[in-house]
Order: sequence, then structure tokens, then C-alpha cells
Amino acid sequence: MIALARFQFAGYVLSLRVLQPLIVVLLIIALVLGQGPGGANAAELAVGTFGDVAAFMFPVWAWSARALLDTQPDEQRNLSATAARRRTTPTWAGLLAAYSINVCLSAVILAIPLIQAATSGVQATPIVIGTALNLLVAAAGTLLGAWTSRAIIPDPGVSLLALLGGAAALLLLSLGPLDRLSVPMIGWLHAAHHGPDAFITDFPGIALHLAAWSVVVGIAYLLTKRHRP
Repeated sequence: MIALARFQFAGYVLSLRVLQPLIVVLLIIALVLGQGPGGANAAELAVGTFGDVAAFMFPVWAWSARALLDTQPDEQRNLSATAARRRTTPTWAGLLAAYSINVCLSAVILAIPLIQAATSGVQATPIVIGTALNLLVAAAGTLLGAWTSRAIIPDPGVSLLALLGGAAALLLLSLGPLDRLSVPMIGWLHAAHHGPDAFITDFPGIALHLAAWSVVVGIAYLLTKRHRP
């Protein structure tokens, strides 16, 4: 599985498809994160940035995962599935490779917020929580991207519409009474923008919600993928 994941990771990078989400990340850094927080509320603003980054990056992480999973040609994917000892190995390898790419993108975009938080006097706990939040949201974004990959939705146009529509639907669900069915985007934005104390207090519930959502969606993806070539 590790060898297959490394193979897909390298193929995505060497094909230069990684430049597409990377350019978006650099634009977010330049246009949104370039102006650091200042004034008396600098620490609170710096903590809020972690929630903003997670919200901005959720569809980007999904897009990146979809692109990585679609990089491998069908013939090569079938060959990998034949060579693997277990039927589920290529699926796990693809998810691992996609999440690894998203972790790398997280490291790039979180560099500025981490520096800003440290220089604004934010203590270590909110910084660690902000980093953990983004890693959890990256996992959820990876699964959304996997559900819209070619293995599930062969038509590329429909796949892209499904990705955009899925991200929008999850945002809308998080605003209403069915928020438990969605990622808690409004919840983490509210907690992050209400200061370090609220962020620390609310994070366990947010993390549990994200983990439960990812487990359910991930299991459904694995079961669906088992019955597809």
C-alpha cells in the first residue's frame, strides 16, 4: 500500500497537476493572508485565521484529492489492482496519497498563520488546535474529492459539478437543522472567531464531529469502491 501511495503521489507531482491547487494556495496567501492581524485584538484575529483557512481550503483539498486520484490512467489503475494482494489496497493507497498531498498543501498555507499567531502572542494550545483542525478538515476534503473521482463518476464534467455542488451542499447543510449531516464549518468558524478560549472549549466537539463524518463517509466510499472495477 505504501509503495502504491508513493507511486501515485510521485505521478501527481511529476505530471505537474499539483501546480493547480498550489497556485490557488499561493493566491489565498497573497490576497487573504498577506495582511497580518494587528491592534489590540491581534491574538483573537490570528486564531480566527485558522478557521478561515480551513473553510477556504476545504474545496481546494477536495479538488486536489480528485485530481490525484484521476491522474493514473485506467489501464495503469487496473494493473495496480491486479498486482495488489488485496482488492482494497489500491483504494487505501489512493486515499493515503491524496491525503498526503493535502497535508503538504496545508503546510504551505499554514506557514503564514502560524508565524502570525506566534508573533501576535497566541499561546501554544490554540496554535496546535488550529493546526489539528486543518488536518481534520483536510481529511474530510480528501473524502469529498474521492467521491467525485473518475472511479465513482466517470464523466469529468459531471464529476466537477458534483464536487462543487457537494461543497456547496455541505455548506448549506451546516447552516440549518441538518448540520449533523455536514462538516461543522459554521461551528469551527464561530469558535475560531470568538477568541482562543472559545476555540479551545469548542474544539473537542468539532473534532469529534469531523472524525465521525469522515469515518461514515470513508466507510461508504470503501464499500462503494469494492463493487467497482
